[in-house]
Amino acid sequence: MNKPLPVGATIGILGGGQLGRMLSVAASRLGIKTHIFEPGANPPAGEVADKITTASYDDVEALTAFGKSVDVITYEFENIPTSALDLLESLAPIHPGRQALATSQDRLTEKAFLQGLGLQTAPFADVGNADDLAKAIAEIGTPAILKTRRMGYDGKGQARIMSPDDADQALADMAGAPAILEGFISFSHEVSIIGARSPDGAVACYDPGENVHEDGILRTTTVPAKLTPSQRTDAVLLAANILNALDYVGVMGVELFVTPNGLIVNEIAPRVHNSGHWTQNGCTICQFEQHIRAVAGWPLGSGSRHSDVVMENLIGDDMDRVPELALTDAAIHLYGKAEVKLGRKMGHVNRIVKAAT
Repeated sequence: MNKPLPVGATIGILGGGQLGRMLSVAASRLGIKTHIFEPGANPPAGEVADKITTASYDDVEALTAFGKSVDVITYEFENIPTSALDLLESLAPIHPGRQALATSQDRLTEKAFLQGLGLQTAPFADVGNADDLAKAIAEIGTPAILKTRRMGYDGKGQARIMSPDDADQALADMAGAPAILEGFISFSHEVSIIGARSPDGAVACYDPGENVHEDGILRTTTVPAKLTPSQRTDAVLLAANILNALDYVGVMGVELFVTPNGLIVNEIAPRVHNSGHWTQNGCTICQFEQHIRAVAGWPLGSGSRHSDVVMENLIGDDMDRVPELALTDAAIHLYGKAEVKLGRKMGHVNRIVKAAT
C-alpha cells in the first residue's frame, strides 16, 4: 500500500463473527465501507457491513469476486485456508500479512518464533505420536497440557496431563491431530497487551489488561493490570518487538503470564482481541478503529486511556442478565447472535471504574 485508502474505499473482512461486526462499525465511523466474506448464513457482521458474500473458502468464483471488489483485505480469525489466501493475495493486499498468519496458526511455529526473538515461553515439545509424548513428558514433566498445534481456541483442542498415566487419554483427545506438549507455568496472573503497527512502522500499544478465565474462556479483563512500572514497560517493548519482527500491519493481541522470573508469552493473536474490548469505552481510539486505521494506511491513534475499565464477557445464559444490566451504567455491546449456546460469547459489557490517574 503506497498511500492511505480514501474515504469511501472498501475493506474486505474474512469472517463474519463479532470481531468482524465491530470492525465494520468502526470502519463506518471513518467513512470506509466493509465487505464480509463468511461461509455461514446470517452472521453477526452481516447486520452492519455494507456487503456480505456467503460462500465457502474453496469457492474460487466467490473468492475472486470478493477480492476484486475490495481495496484491502483483513480477517477476524486465524484459521483461513491457505488456498483461499493464495488466491486473494493476487487480487488485493492482505493485512496483517501471511507471515503473521503462518506463525500464529501453528503453536509449534509460534513458540519457536517467540524464542527466536529472545522471549520467554513455556517449555514445549512437538508431539506426533505416543513415543513423542512419552519423551516430552520425561523431558518437561507433569503437570503439562497437550494441545493441538492448529485450530484450538477458548480451551478447545486441549487436554491436561497431571501424571504420565493421563498420556494415552490426552493423545486420544487430539483425534490424530499434530500436537504440542507445554509445561505448566507458575504464574500469579495473566495479562494481555493490545498493540498496533502501521505500514510505515509506527507502533502504538494500549495499557495491559488483567485477564480472568473460566472453563478456558475469558470472563473479565481489568485495566489497569497489576504490574510494576518495569513490567508494564517490558510488556510494551516485547509487543513492539513481535510486531516489528513480523513487519506487521494491524492490531495484535499478546497474552502474557506474570511470573517472578519475568513475563512469559503464552500466545499471540494476529487480529483484534477479546481482551481489548475494554478500549471501546476506556479510550478515544478503540482497538477496532486502530485496526481499520492501520490496514487502511491511516495514521494510528493514541493508545492512551481516559478511564479504568472492567470488561465482562456475556457468555451463554448471561444474556438473561441484559435487562438488569440495562439499568446500570455499564456499556452494553451485543453481537446479534441468533442462538444462545453454552459457552458461546453473546456480547460483553464495559464498566467504567474511574477516570485514569
